[in-house]
Amino acid sequence: MLETLISILILSFGLLGIAGIYVAGAQNNKSANLRTLATQQAYDMADRMRANLAGLTVPLPARPYYDLPTAAQKTDCYTTTNCSPQDMAQNDYYEWNNAASSTSNQRVLPGGFGIICLDTTPNDGTWNGTVVNHQCDGNGTAYAIKVWWIDDRRSGADPTTTAAYLRVVTTLQPQP
Repeated sequence: MLETLISILILSFGLLGIAGIYVAGAQNNKSANLRTLATQQAYDMADRMRANLAGLTVPLPARPYYDLPTAAQKTDCYTTTNCSPQDMAQNDYYEWNNAASSTSNQRVLPGGFGIICLDTTPNDGTWNGTVVNHQCDGNGTAYAIKVWWIDDRRSGADPTTTAAYLRVVTTLQPQP
């Protein structure tokens, strides 16, 4: 009788261990999915930028239109006329970060936000859900596309702090 109770106890601990592994696997799977979505969001902006080459390669000393652009909806850019490269850059950034857009960072990623800038040290910057500290130096010719989101694996972190957010960075070097 005692052997049966001990074997049931051992089996119970084994089943609890298997359940824990399953939960950890599900969390890691969700985290990997969010990282994939963040990468896709960064590539989406890179594709938009490549489609607007005139907005990437503005002659100096003018600031390139995709370097920390201002988000603004430009209705002329939804037609085939009257959309300047600067308007397209502002509209692209608006659609990429505006919650009203179905493909925006905010809709696709929990707590999602992105920034585009010229940066020689792209793997820096923070986002706390309200304020971005992009740490872009404005130097060089390579654009940094930075995307932040809340990762559920950091469930103990306060979502109003930078510790709750992960970041993926993609760089784009325009080719003349």
